[in-house]
Amino acid sequence: MQIPLSYRALGIALLAAMGWSGTGHAQQPASAPPVQGEAAESTTPCVKQPPLIRFRDYNGPLRKTVGLFSQPLELKTVHPLDHQPGRTLCTIKLTDKFVLFVRDASGPAAFLEAGFLAGLDQAKNRDPSFGQGGQGYGKRFAADFADQASFRFFKDLAYPAIFKEDPRYYRLIHGSSWQRLMHAVDHAFLAHGDNGEVMFNFSEWMGTTSAVALSNVYHPGNRRGVGPAAEQVSFNVLEDMGFDMVREFWPEISHKLKLPLRDDPSRLGNQVPRS
Repeated sequence: MQIPLSYRALGIALLAAMGWSGTGHAQQPASAPPVQGEAAESTTPCVKQPPLIRFRDYNGPLRKTVGLFSQPLELKTVHPLDHQPGRTLCTIKLTDKFVLFVRDASGPAAFLEAGFLAGLDQAKNRDPSFGQGGQGYGKRFAADFADQASFRFFKDLAYPAIFKEDPRYYRLIHGSSWQRLMHAVDHAFLAHGDNGEVMFNFSEWMGTTSAVALSNVYHPGNRRGVGPAAEQVSFNVLEDMGFDMVREFWPEISHKLKLPLRDDPSRLGNQVPRS
């Protein structure tokens, strides 16, 4: 999926601005939450992540719109275990990665994103062999939706399964705004394994590269060659950095927007949300 540099740069700038809007308290940075591996021996049950906030828990038209786009952010985010010393996070299993991929690739936001990008491609006449009109838009929508699905497949399921990697983002929460911002940037290079150990983020780079290469099959207008592919991979990694910035500061952003937060069910009263 090729998006002009101007759109990419604008998107990254907006995402970074949203990240800076979060006001983190200056505290000592917390270490990454431990994860209970399959071979770990512990008599204490592991802790599962809270369920996602249901869409109907977002009240009001504007809040539902924001909630529509915030759910994909929370879907791939791990919150640290505050005030639970000695507890460990449950290991993410292959079935969990498959469910993550399906929910991420088939959610309403994925269709809206494909529709928006197809409109941009139609306006710029990308892939001119697709033509114009409704038929041309339909072909571009299908190609852009395939882009989204392939990116999510390689980065949420395929390579995380091969390298036993957790495809989710682990929030830092504690620390200065700069520390949290750098923590979000680091995720492009460092990830958590299924056993909780820090490892290189293979799925980010190999998954993005695979998806970019695959897009040449059904995007006849793509520029071919190593140079254009490397440029596209770099753009997509920068885009993911921007989304991780938003994920890191989303608790502050949601608090300012008075939105329910996955990690704070008390905002829904006595009701505990179910996914």
